Amino acid sequence: MSDKIKILIVEDEMVIAANISLQLTELGYEVIGIVPRGEDALKQIEINAPDILLLDINLKGALDGIETAKAMQKTHNIPIIYLTANIDDANFNRAKTTHPYGFIAKPYKKLDLQRTIELTISQITSETKTSYHTEPEHSESYILSDSVFVRHNNTMVKVNINDILYIEAERNYCRIYSKNREYLLVITLKDMDGKLPSKHFLRVHRSFIVSISKINEVSNTHIVIEKKAIPISKSLKEELLKRLQTI
Repeated sequence: MSDKIKILIVEDEMVIAANISLQLTELGYEVIGIVPRGEDALKQIEINAPDILLLDINLKGALDGIETAKAMQKTHNIPIIYLTANIDDANFNRAKTTHPYGFIAKPYKKLDLQRTIELTISQITSETKTSYHTEPEHSESYILSDSVFVRHNNTMVKVNINDILYIEAERNYCRIYSKNREYLLVITLKDMDGKLPSKHFLRVHRSFIVSISKINEVSNTHIVIEKKAIPISKSLKEELLKRLQTI
């Protein structure tokens, strides 16, 4: 399981794109693709949406970078960082309407790239609002080593992994129960199980994943977390007991 930030590079100068990809990889990010045109970027996003979109403004083809961003934002809410050799006032004002997280001037410096990416991640994290219940439509999530982030509209909701009690399946959604709040995510329990750190969580039933350290009681047919009785499958009970012995 990878917890790296995923970045898609949209740049029609392949030498520049390859160099950026190398620098990002060295900085510890995961480059999930390099595409030269806006139309290609939109297709790639539907297949594998990145956490950050690094987007050249002056793309060749039917869509320039700004038009690509606007098309993307009809269905996704992915933070944008623009690449540009130069930008006039008209295009700058057009770019502002897409609410980018930053601009990187070409020829770029590695330090500028690093700082802009880090500032973008910092902004995403700090945009957590006091209302933590997310609507299912168009919401996305990604999981870092210590947090679950839920993306909805222009906000990022951060849930500390240590606060999660258990997760319950609701058809194609998952509902996270933490100490104080509930969070509804558009992700299946199976996919959630594949992303969570296994040392902290265990799927104990087709409809439940639990935080092992939060278990209060274990019986023959269920476990108890914060007065909530959660069923446990016979086939998974032995694994749970082994895990409890190692804590």
